[in-house]
Amino acid sequence: MPMSTQNHHHSTLTPTPSPSQLDIAADLLTLLTDTTTEPRPDTQLEALTLAVAADLPVLLWGEPGIGKTAALTQLAAALDLPLTTVIASVHEPSDFSGLPVVGDDPAEQGVPMAPPDWAVRLVKAGRGLLFLDELSTAPPAVQAALLRLVLERRVGALRLPPGVRIVAAANPRSSAADGWELSAPLANRFVHLQWAHDHEVVVRGLGGTWPRATLPRLDPEKLAQAVDFARRAVCGLLAGRPGLVHRLPNSETRRGGPWPSPRSWEMTQRLIAFATAAGSSRDVLSLLVRGTVGDGPGLELLASVDRMDLPDPELLLADPAGAVLPERGDLRQAALDGVVEAVRGRMEKTRWDAAWALLVRALETGAPDLVVVPASTLASLRQEDWDVPASIERLAGVVSLSRRADQVAGRTAAAGAKAGR
Repeated sequence: MPMSTQNHHHSTLTPTPSPSQLDIAADLLTLLTDTTTEPRPDTQLEALTLAVAADLPVLLWGEPGIGKTAALTQLAAALDLPLTTVIASVHEPSDFSGLPVVGDDPAEQGVPMAPPDWAVRLVKAGRGLLFLDELSTAPPAVQAALLRLVLERRVGALRLPPGVRIVAAANPRSSAADGWELSAPLANRFVHLQWAHDHEVVVRGLGGTWPRATLPRLDPEKLAQAVDFARRAVCGLLAGRPGLVHRLPNSETRRGGPWPSPRSWEMTQRLIAFATAAGSSRDVLSLLVRGTVGDGPGLELLASVDRMDLPDPELLLADPAGAVLPERGDLRQAALDGVVEAVRGRMEKTRWDAAWALLVRALETGAPDLVVVPASTLASLRQEDWDVPASIERLAGVVSLSRRADQVAGRTAAAGAKAGR
């Protein structure tokens, strides 16, 4: 009887291959790019998101490597918008105006302009952030083709849907490779924002935490009020300064930036309405206004907006004891000066007395030095038969103390000048 043999099957384990150096490198890269965000006040970022919310084309100006592209990438991610980047300088004009496609019967059907693939993708998605990078290195012919894209949102035969926002970036000509000045018509279609780095943001970001971009929270109950305020602000300025309605700069360089025109004033009006409804700070509004109509007209508009916030002098004179004066020093000074001018315009003893009572109120609720000039001017308006109100005694010490301080400062300055001879 043959001996039975038992077969022993030995299972062999396949050794796990060790990760390659490229796999390890990929893991390290993943860790390096694993960052988070935090809510952090950022005037630049808030101005950008406000302009994006207002559906206005934005142009970020900044030196190379300053973080413009990174900011746009983070903005698109935060707003959950697909990002489409188009390097303007490497495209032909036909890439924006469309390529002609000849059909069977051009005489009957015409020659349609075929759009590029990126435009087709945006239309199919229905929403997105179109980033036009290196705009200042695009030659004049490409800039001309971009006009229709930026203004009419058309690429060839396609129209970009309302859910698409347009943001561009450019380097100053001094730092752009083969840079061109932006043409005046193209520049006038953008909100220009100067993009500079904040070292604290950069340091914290390199540590793994960047500021979070969020769309502004618009108060639905303030929308009508915001529109009314924006219209009064712009129309009030232009009614008194008609020369600002359209002012094309003389130099080619300045024409490539923000300048006032009916188009840019309409954009400014929209931005003021959005900033008002969102409760944005004056710094954010300043960036947006100056980035749309330029520094000079923008600062005039901001000063006009400040005057709109001033209380009516007649209301202050009617109830000096319950008057609410602006907290900001320059606005409080302007309000008090306005009250004195109102008294000068209609000289009555009761109005003069009310103005003194208001100055006492200002002395009790703010910096004493702000009442010195209005008090001195008001005292000079006194008629001979007007009795001095008792409240003036409370102000006399402040005025005389201020004058003595001015005299001491003057003597100190004179002595210093004499010693320096």
